[in-house]
Amino acid sequence: MLPNRRTAAAIGAVALAGALLSAGPAQADASKPSPAASAKSAPKGDGAKAICKRLPKTEARISAALTRLNGDATVPGSIARLQQRVAEAKSAGHAEIDTYLNDRLTFRKSLLPTLTKRQEDLKAVSTWCGAQGSK
Repeated sequence: MLPNRRTAAAIGAVALAGALLSAGPAQADASKPSPAASAKSAPKGDGAKAICKRLPKTEARISAALTRLNGDATVPGSIARLQQRVAEAKSAGHAEIDTYLNDRLTFRKSLLPTLTKRQEDLKAVSTWCGAQGSK
């Protein structure tokens, strides 16, 4: 079955538009950076003002995460609760579930030292922000 004239014209128009769009950037002057590229070139500072502004919320989020991770087996998201689920999967003979949950447990345990270090770093940042009058 042959396509009708409208279908053929539509296919031709799409092909032509694609060819024109793909050729556009190749013909641009490569010696001059585009305005969009120069606007995104480099940060103008280290973002200290914004970090100091967000500090209380960041401290609260990290503290809440550490509290949750260190919670007992009744706390959703805690390491103890996930350990209990791993033990239950193992005792039920669900090897695939055991493997999946054990991998999640390994990752969750790796979060503790990372978040603890961030909490310590934020204390130093808080001191710095206070000295700068930003807090």
